[in-house]
Amino acid sequence: MSVENDLPNEELQHEEVMNEEQTTQEQTANSENQEEQLVDEYKDKFVRLYAEFDNYRRRSIKEKSEILQTAGKDVMLALLPVIDNFERAQKSSLTNSFEAYKEGVELIHNQFNSILNARGLKSIESVGESFNVDLHEAITNIPAPSEDMVGKVIDETEKGYTLNGHVIRFAKVVVGE
Repeated sequence: MSVENDLPNEELQHEEVMNEEQTTQEQTANSENQEEQLVDEYKDKFVRLYAEFDNYRRRSIKEKSEILQTAGKDVMLALLPVIDNFERAQKSSLTNSFEAYKEGVELIHNQFNSILNARGLKSIESVGESFNVDLHEAITNIPAPSEDMVGKVIDETEKGYTLNGHVIRFAKVVVGE
C-alpha cells in the first residue's frame, strides 16, 4: 500500500513542479515582453528626441545665418547719409572755397563719429594716461620728457576702440621710460 500511495503523491508533486515551471516560464515571458515594450518605448522616445534636436540645430543655424546677413543693415542705413554728405562735399569742392570744404568735411567726420558712438563704438583715450596692456599696444619706448611721464603714453600712432565695452582694436602707442 505504501507504494501505491506514494505514486499518486509523486504524480501530484510532479504536476505541481510542472505547473510551477510553467508559471515561472510565463512570468519570465511576460517580464521579457514588458522589457521589450519598455525598450521599444525608450527607442521611440530617443528617435523623437534626436529628430527634435536635429530640427532645432538646423533652425538655429538658419537663424544665425540670417542674423549675420542682416546684422549690418541698420549700421549701413545709418551710414548712407554720411555717404550722401561726402558726395555733396565732393561736388561743392569745385565751386566753394577751401575753408568751406574743410568745414564740411569736419561736419561729416562728426556725423560719422556720432553714428558709430550711438552704436557702442568708443575711442580709447591714451595720451598722458598710464600704459595699460589691456588697452594699449606699445610700439616703442622713448626717454620720457619729464619724470612724471615715465610709464605713461607719450604719443599715439593709431587710435584704439572699444565696442560695447570690449576692446576691438588696441591703441598703438609710444611709452615714456
